[in-house]
This record gives sequence, C-alpha cells and structure tokens, in this order.
Amino acid sequence: MSTEKFPFIPYQKENYTEEEMIERASSFYTFMNKRRSVREFSDKDIPREVIENIVKTAGTAPSGAHKEPWTFCIIRNKDLKKQVRALAEEEERKNYESRMSERWLKDLEPFGTNPVKEFIDVAPWIIIVLKQSYGFDEEGNKTQNYYVNESVGIAAGMLIAAIHNAGLVTLTHTPSPMNFIAKALGRPENEKPFLLIPVGHPAEDCKVPDLKRKEFKDIAFYYE
Repeated sequence: MSTEKFPFIPYQKENYTEEEMIERASSFYTFMNKRRSVREFSDKDIPREVIENIVKTAGTAPSGAHKEPWTFCIIRNKDLKKQVRALAEEEERKNYESRMSERWLKDLEPFGTNPVKEFIDVAPWIIIVLKQSYGFDEEGNKTQNYYVNESVGIAAGMLIAAIHNAGLVTLTHTPSPMNFIAKALGRPENEKPFLLIPVGHPAEDCKVPDLKRKEFKDIAFYYE
C-alpha cells in the first residue's frame, strides 16, 4: 500500500503477557457486568471535564471511511432540559397510549417504565447523540457518509462504557419519533437524533430490576 499521498504512522501497541491479557479481559468483564441502566438519578453535579473526556472517548470509535458521522449535544441548561423533557413525554404518552403493541407493553412491565421521564430534569447532564446522514466539505458541498447507524451505534456503546468507567450511570432513552430533539436544539438537517443519554450519579435509594443476562453459551458460538 502506497503511503506517499496518505501518510501512515507506526501503530503504538500495548504489550501484555498471556497471563496479563487473561487477567485484564476477566477484570474488565467483571467491571462491565456491574453496569445497569438506571432511571433514578441524583442531581449531584459532575465536573465538566469528566463529561468532556467521556465524549472524547466515544469519539475514538471506528467509523465508515473515518467520516465520524456523529454529533454530541451536551446539555446542562435547566430550561432546555425542561423543554426536552416536555417534548419527550409528549411522544412517550402517544407511544404508551396507542403506538406500542400489547406484547411490547407486556415486555416492559418488569422495568416499571411509563411516559414520565423525570430523569431528564434530574440528571445534571444530558447527552444527545445525533447521527449525520451526510456531511459537508470545507467549501460547504454535501459529502457522503458510510455505515452511519453502525458507526454511531459503536460510538454510543463506547460512550456508555466510558460513563460506567467514570463511576457514573446512564440510560439509553429513545423516544420515537425523535425529530423534536433536533428542532429543540436547532441542529442542521443532516443531523438526526439517535439516543438521549442522561449522565449522573444514582439516587441514594436507587433500585434496578433483578434481571439476569444470557449465559455465554446462549450468545456465542465457536468455529475453531
């Protein structure tokens, strides 16, 4: 591969023994297995620097042709959060009253969810993840993005892991349709809402459903 037009740089690899790799992989799994979706938040503030590094971590995700087709809108403004909550709850009421099937509503019963989304107000920070269906070059001409949903999905997963790594909690909220969020934030036409992510500490009396994850044998198959 020619590197004259597009320079390459040496990859900086971390070197671990097999024992160290096993230990690191095991301890990371144990740590991530403690992650839970939380709906009861404390209003305790979080330093802006923490949020910035969490989002920067998400921005290291791989993306189709390195187009990085994501935007992260970080909200602390209480009035704006209140507006977003009102709009989200309006859509959620429609979902629970008419859009969701009986099977869907039945599947949600173990989580105790409803149209009220108090966490949008309470959590000190809200991160809106938007996907860029297309981009623009330096002259303002429209450019193509590739594998947008896949790329933004990976970045969102890394965002969630970074939040957990910081000792914080979150929830993946997806009010549908979500176009009202882009309008509330005044975002351009090429950006579409992907996820609403509250970030904060859990409430002191926070409880989560007693759920069990699938066993390894139920999610993975070896082909050796």
